[in-house]
Amino acid sequence: MIHEAEVFVLADETALRVYSRIRDDQWEDMLPPLFDMPGADKALPLRQAINHFAYDDAWVPDMLAGRTMDEAGRDRYDGDQLGDDPAASLTRIVRAAQDAARRTTDAAATVHCSWGDVTTDDYLWQLNIARTIGAHDVANVIGVDDGISEEQARWMYEGTVPMAEMWRSFGIYRAPVEVPGDASWRDRYLGLTGRRA
Repeated sequence: MIHEAEVFVLADETALRVYSRIRDDQWEDMLPPLFDMPGADKALPLRQAINHFAYDDAWVPDMLAGRTMDEAGRDRYDGDQLGDDPAASLTRIVRAAQDAARRTTDAAATVHCSWGDVTTDDYLWQLNIARTIGAHDVANVIGVDDGISEEQARWMYEGTVPMAEMWRSFGIYRAPVEVPGDASWRDRYLGLTGRRA
């Protein structure tokens, strides 16, 4: 398993733990925009946002296997991925994505995304960022701890700080928040993304 895939397994697990704690009466609560890029710059009800996460994660095994969306079936994961038991549905989808990540050994292999071809490591960093930020922001909305470990936060910080300005230019990261020099890795990573711990 390549390093980026190891980070993905941690980030996906963190997201699953948070999303599985959404109560029945919270699904219509609004999640502020995760990113400032077009298409992700609007508040969404939690159910819609988490369904998008599930849709995105459902594609991971096909993407890491090198399939195009047309080969896999472009509409294969359309519609409601959560069903009547969102926690069970999310667990099934996340486990399949994690299993695919654990089998990933070539960081330079091509992943055929809807917006174009990227390397496996680039694809996984995009997922890692979305899962870590998503877990943090959803946890804030539902009033639970985000569960981002120091190991995950350090890997996220060290893996994305060299490209932080690029992520900002895309509207993924926001203006950095200053943190003390002795801040935890979690606080450093959140500050890098433009979020306060």
